[in-house]
Amino acid sequence: MARFSVGKLISCRWAPSLLAVAWLLTSHPVALAQIVQRQVGGVWIDADGILRNQDRDETNALKAKQEIAAQAVPGDLNEKSDLRKVSLRRLEAAIAETETNGNPLPDEIKYLAGMERVQYVFVYPEQQDIVIAGPGEGWKINAQGEVVGKTSGKPVLLLDDLLVALRTASRARRESISCSIEPTAEGLSRLKAIAKSLRQGEGVLKTIEDTLGMQTISVTGVPADSHFARVIVAADYKMKRLAMNFDKSPVRGMPSYMEMIGAGPKGMNNMLPRWWLAPNYDSLLTDGEGTAWEFRAAGVKCVAEEDFMNASGERVPQTKQSGPIKKWADTMTAKYEELSAKDVVFGQLRNCIDLAVVAALITKEHLDERAGHSFSLLMDESQLPTEQFHAPTQVPSKASVVRKGSTWVISASGGVQIDAWSLAEKAEANDAVAPARKQAESDTNLWWWN
Repeated sequence: MARFSVGKLISCRWAPSLLAVAWLLTSHPVALAQIVQRQVGGVWIDADGILRNQDRDETNALKAKQEIAAQAVPGDLNEKSDLRKVSLRRLEAAIAETETNGNPLPDEIKYLAGMERVQYVFVYPEQQDIVIAGPGEGWKINAQGEVVGKTSGKPVLLLDDLLVALRTASRARRESISCSIEPTAEGLSRLKAIAKSLRQGEGVLKTIEDTLGMQTISVTGVPADSHFARVIVAADYKMKRLAMNFDKSPVRGMPSYMEMIGAGPKGMNNMLPRWWLAPNYDSLLTDGEGTAWEFRAAGVKCVAEEDFMNASGERVPQTKQSGPIKKWADTMTAKYEELSAKDVVFGQLRNCIDLAVVAALITKEHLDERAGHSFSLLMDESQLPTEQFHAPTQVPSKASVVRKGSTWVISASGGVQIDAWSLAEKAEANDAVAPARKQAESDTNLWWWN
């Protein structure tokens, strides 16, 4: 039988058949890991850390792989629940039992029983437990090859992201989680040197892209080779592709930034617009006893920042937020929920923020001590390693230009900023939270329940 490499399979300009992918995965188990290693949220990251948009063949290969590898969802987990609960202590026990028996973790554990959001965090000292609760249901593989709720289409919470969040919060108190994709100072300086000579015409975009060179990806607060890191980088990358009109918005009423300024009365001088994705939460509610917490209006916002290049090609931040830049950020914020239903990476980002807030809350309020349990398995990388992926480090520059008179708008910058600690500190006492904790109690030994 002929041999096939993953690289050859994925680079072929045809959609791989389910049979071909099935043969590849069963005959070459390393291939499965390589496909997963390279993909997240519709973005492809190769072994050199280079990030780019995923093409159709790669998406088809991933979806086929996921469908083959997926386990049947247990019948009781298929039930849609407004408030599914997961016991962290019993989850630990279920993981330990699986490992003792030498079995891989089942999907129901990897996908945290199909939970799609975190709405509550409860502490039960009498049971030595912390319980997280939120909507959940059975799951399926969507067109992007991602695991989502079977009716909602929203991405499910992942055990791997929870582990990264818990360990990050316990190690580095008050450190923000962030990523950014930025042109290099050298690239900006080179661009500044040729800016006055740029002329409309064939080849100008490639000239700009070659001049800027590779842009740098940086990640702080979480391991750069974690799935959590890949999600925040992919969300940042996808946001910028929407802003700069490389990808058409999948939702109505969300034009690109380039379309907005193209219709405007005047241009901007040497501007490289910047946007940041950040949490958009109301204050948490608490019972005042430190045993019940509710997340309210938990979402994501896009915030704008302006940068201009000085004579040396360096960025000079400006405090003023101009009309189109702020308008696009406000539109992105208003459309975020709708956008999340169309492009799963934006829902994955929101899930990661939820889990980061859970972890910050547990550490800040010493909820493990209140529960009387250390949760050592969840906290210890040596006992329960998380998955490691190719860390994203660079992305080729991609220019989108609108010329206004003698000025240019080129590229976009910014990133994702998650200050989970500030969110955990914003809490208001409310009597309505305690009854929710009482109703969530369970007298079973199951690690999840509805």
